[in-house]
Amino acid sequence: MNKRPHRFAPEVRERAVRMVQEHRADYPSLWAAVQSIAPKIGCTAETLQEWVKRTEIDAGQRAGTTTAEMQRIKDLEREVKELRRANEILKTASAFFALVGSTANSNDKGVHRPSPRQLWGRAHLQSTANGPIVLLASCGKTTQPRTQESTGQAR
Repeated sequence: MNKRPHRFAPEVRERAVRMVQEHRADYPSLWAAVQSIAPKIGCTAETLQEWVKRTEIDAGQRAGTTTAEMQRIKDLEREVKELRRANEILKTASAFFALVGSTANSNDKGVHRPSPRQLWGRAHLQSTANGPIVLLASCGKTTQPRTQESTGQAR
């Protein structure tokens, strides 16, 4: 069975919760009141009971995390995720540019250092699903300096 969740307007939710709170004394328990009122609203008893609990938590009548606190936590978790992703990008870029910078500062005449263009060939770009292109420097292999002896050339 393929059921789509039915969305209720905030006014309908508020009215249903208000009805439960007003008629709560007429029933032996909260659950009995919810079971009686839910069919009149057109939702399940479990859904209506969750609405009542959420309203009581937000009003401070019941212990729990309020809706505003839950939204703030969700926003902070999203921000932490974005900051961690940005940190990783910056670490990778920093490592790449440190590698490029170390080759640019070489004053040794007999040592072959790869040019930034050659280094770029060893790095690759990765396009993220919803963000900018990320530079990922390849790690592990380094270019060995070439001297005249290693190339077979004599002075």
